[in-house]
Amino acid sequence: MRAAVYNRYGSPEVLELREIEKPIPKDNEVLIKIYAATVTAVDNIFRRGDQFFARMATGVTKPKVPILGSDLAGEIEAVGKDVKLFKTGDQVFGDSGAATGTHAEYICLPETGPLALKPAGMTFEDATAIPYGGLTALPFLRDKAKIQEGQRVLVNGASGAVGSMAVQLSRNFGAEVTAVCSSANAELVKSLGADNVIDYKLEDFTQNTSAYDIIFDTIGKSSFSRCKRSLRPGGIYLTTVLTMKILLQMLRTSKMGSKKAVIAFTGLRPAAEKAKDLAFLKEIIDSGKLKPVIDRSFSLDQIAEAHRYVDQGHKKGNVIITIVHDKKG
Repeated sequence: MRAAVYNRYGSPEVLELREIEKPIPKDNEVLIKIYAATVTAVDNIFRRGDQFFARMATGVTKPKVPILGSDLAGEIEAVGKDVKLFKTGDQVFGDSGAATGTHAEYICLPETGPLALKPAGMTFEDATAIPYGGLTALPFLRDKAKIQEGQRVLVNGASGAVGSMAVQLSRNFGAEVTAVCSSANAELVKSLGADNVIDYKLEDFTQNTSAYDIIFDTIGKSSFSRCKRSLRPGGIYLTTVLTMKILLQMLRTSKMGSKKAVIAFTGLRPAAEKAKDLAFLKEIIDSGKLKPVIDRSFSLDQIAEAHRYVDQGHKKGNVIITIVHDKKG
């Protein structure tokens, strides 16, 4: 099978399309023929290897897992003898977890992982645009911030993969949403349910008089120190970007003050928790209250080009990798 492989850290050029051995499912696994995946900001961080905390996960001197990618949508081609939840021919979507490996034609995953039947009527490309943003935004908002109906929520980076999901989920929980993005993406975030839009190029949201119950920085462009004055008493600042500073702020605010700084390690959650959350997201999709946002698509052969595009830091929603299989499968 074909796979995008990297054996050293660096620019997109470290990615090479290679023929590797097709995996065989274990007794509790399913073999998935992948038709669509995503290239996320995390994939690019892992590829570059320029962040200390990232290398603790991917390998200090070189990548431990040579294939990137966590989201997928495809069809089950084979199942292990103990598999009960899925059958051959099922169309599924989900997340590979810490194992990564979805930038390839096939992958084997445990049936009990974050995997679900693809929503009816949704393309493989649309389905693969759900897990990364959804499985990140949901635990931040629901579990860490304890979001409540009627609260005021600000989402920084509202047009990105996590931000676009955060806007929709906040609205689904009954919150009033202020989206921070460029004016070019204002109509997009309004269509997702944002009540108010702030153009970050024209206004610094931390300097106005508005206050929020939750500030969710999905791109790590602000800080708790800057946002603290914009939080209501008891307010929570969330960020997806792990730094030593946010860890210290999280520790300090857990002991004193009513305003809290919080980071969640959503990628490290147990597979069973992710599986429940994916099922929850599928219910919202089926009800018509959650939709994917896709910027553009690339083929697997264009994987380096896709990484270069994501490296620019201005994508709207998700960047998709479409995988076309030859007649031999």
